[in-house]
Amino acid sequence: MNLQYILDGIIIGFSASVPLGPIGVLCIQRTLNKGRLSGFFSGLGAAFSDTLYAIIAGFSLSFIVSFIEERLMLIQIFGALVLIFLGVRIFLSNPAVQLRKQKKGKGNLFQDFISTFFITISNPLAIFLFLAFFASFGAVKPGDNVINHLILIGGVFGGASLWWFILSSVINLFRSKINLRRLWWLNKIAGTTIVVLVVIAFVIFLIDSPLD
Repeated sequence: MNLQYILDGIIIGFSASVPLGPIGVLCIQRTLNKGRLSGFFSGLGAAFSDTLYAIIAGFSLSFIVSFIEERLMLIQIFGALVLIFLGVRIFLSNPAVQLRKQKKGKGNLFQDFISTFFITISNPLAIFLFLAFFASFGAVKPGDNVINHLILIGGVFGGASLWWFILSSVINLFRSKINLRRLWWLNKIAGTTIVVLVVIAFVIFLIDSPLD
């Protein structure tokens, strides 16, 4: 029985992470600029954030969901502004400086982790995504004990981490083929893509949630 909870969690965590939104673009950019570990730890930050939202959804912490629903617009605006700032920063970044820091061993994996954690946690709509996943899989059942819930949540983190490991590893295979000029263009494309994706997502959010 516990094996089913683990498998459900892995599938849910993996499936929730696969869509390549702004965080996916960021992880690809960091992998190509700073190496596989930087991309993977960036993904782990997102996986940890998603796991916290999965805990809220899985344990049906209604008071937290209500708090977020009441402040959803403000949280979405804050998250969009942070991502736009990040996109502009990537657009203006110099890959030569990043490579010099990496060669000197100045890469900070904790910074990579914590930055994507806070960016991802600023998107509370993930709670409703996990609620939908749990419902469609029938993963959370009435009468389930805490142990089963924790096993499911552990599977979610494992599935999400697996996706970021695969993505960073695959992208890293192409890293040796990319020179500084290509990295410069990559930063321009990645920064622009992040900003465009954020703007599109926010416009869709406004359309789906019209102001009273």
